[in-house]
Amino acid sequence: MSKFTFTKTSIDGVFIIEPTVFGDDRGYFMETYSESEFKAAGLDYTFVQDNQSKSKRGVLRGLHFQKAHPQAKLVRVLDGEVLDVAVDVRKNSKTYGKWVGVKLSADNKKQFMIPRGFAHGFLVLSETAVFTYKCDDFYHPEDEGGIMWNDPDIGIDWGDITDVALSEKDKRHPLLRDSKIEFEVKG
Repeated sequence: MSKFTFTKTSIDGVFIIEPTVFGDDRGYFMETYSESEFKAAGLDYTFVQDNQSKSKRGVLRGLHFQKAHPQAKLVRVLDGEVLDVAVDVRKNSKTYGKWVGVKLSADNKKQFMIPRGFAHGFLVLSETAVFTYKCDDFYHPEDEGGIMWNDPDIGIDWGDITDVALSEKDKRHPLLRDSKIEFEVKG
């Protein structure tokens, strides 16, 4: 029996992953990653770095990517709730400029698998949220890029929170049409 349910989204390569949770009156146990089960589902990644952040309600982090060292990410929430979004920025992809999002929370325990060639961001919906993710390449600060979180051509529906808190860097990202992204679909 698989310990995970892998659900394809409307964009090829992006998955919502639900672990099997074993619980009783003491609490719960779950696996959050199994290399063999992920590979069996076609998700063959070697993760080299784990990251974690804590943010308050209304914080929007993104939309971020690395240019020459793109990262695949497996993301989840340890405490609270976020709306997590992936935008396809692979130039020759049939879903270029399209986005897919999912609510991730400590309660639903869902995970989001985002392959290389995507911009990624999340908005905190709860009072605070602890967010963690695995990456298949190391972070290179000189290589970071981004696109504007509210790009009208992409049209992400961020929900009811209208007063978002952004970093100074995230306030200055270009629109997708003005960016110099050159990711190509491989394989």
